[in-house]
Amino acid sequence: MSDVSAEMVRTEVAVVVPAYNEHESLPELVERIDEAISGMGRTWEVWIIDDGSDDGTFDVVQELSKVRPQVHGIKFGRNFGKAAALAAGFKAASADIVITMDADLQDDPAEIPDLIALIENGWDLVSGWKQDRKDSFIKNNTSKVFNWFTSRMCGLKLHDFNCGLKAYRREVTQKVKLYGDMHRYVPALAFLDGFKVTEMPVKHFARKHGVTKYGIARFLNGFFDLLTVYFLHAKQTSPLHFFGRIGTTFLAAGGLISLYHFVLWAMGNPMHLRPSMLLGLVFIIVSFQFISLGLIAELVVSGRSPENAYRVADRV
Repeated sequence: MSDVSAEMVRTEVAVVVPAYNEHESLPELVERIDEAISGMGRTWEVWIIDDGSDDGTFDVVQELSKVRPQVHGIKFGRNFGKAAALAAGFKAASADIVITMDADLQDDPAEIPDLIALIENGWDLVSGWKQDRKDSFIKNNTSKVFNWFTSRMCGLKLHDFNCGLKAYRREVTQKVKLYGDMHRYVPALAFLDGFKVTEMPVKHFARKHGVTKYGIARFLNGFFDLLTVYFLHAKQTSPLHFFGRIGTTFLAAGGLISLYHFVLWAMGNPMHLRPSMLLGLVFIIVSFQFISLGLIAELVVSGRSPENAYRVADRV
């Protein structure tokens, strides 16, 4: 009975909006979201996640909810970050299609119908691609480096992983685990879990109100999170294959160096402690450390629940 009731009240489209000190932008944003989705004849809801704002953002959300019952809000006690805000929105949203967008009016809600169309054509996640970005020189170029590395490390070629404007099938929002700064890698996480991911060019506008939340620390954190995604997802099925290859390379190099010195000794040359001999021993020790690390990782992976290791795309 509860499942039937949930299906009866489920809306068709949910929009999740993380907001941190964006009280000036929200009224216009909600109005434009209403125009875009209502114009399609779809039922909708908006979840605005106030990520610890101190400028009255949640007061604005409360006022908007009085005018439009589709508007809902969640307020965090402090600033937990965009990933936590998205995770809370994904959990709260009841729709089959979920749209995410930033609260700063740099994304255009008029793009929502095209994003929904791609989801209904079979894609599981559609990521926006800001071809003409209205950001600072530093932010634009660090993003290019970030996107280049992410594409090559995860095997998913996208121009803009971190665009706030995305569309998801509900199954994706329930599957991906977000924490830290992992919101940057949702397309990569979904792709590595077996979902179909694509991108769509979208418009990008200069910020109207407030200030950017971007900082160099976020770029550094993003690099470390990329390593986490790569090791925990791309190599999660058999980490020994990855670490074992590195260990074998060091073992081969150390073995060849040691063999060279052994041959010299066998030919009658006196055995002296040389830098190259020490290097060979260090390589051999490092090789066993990598192989041991791979074995330990295998023990961790083998303890995972099997249903979390893969995604079933279809069944008959």
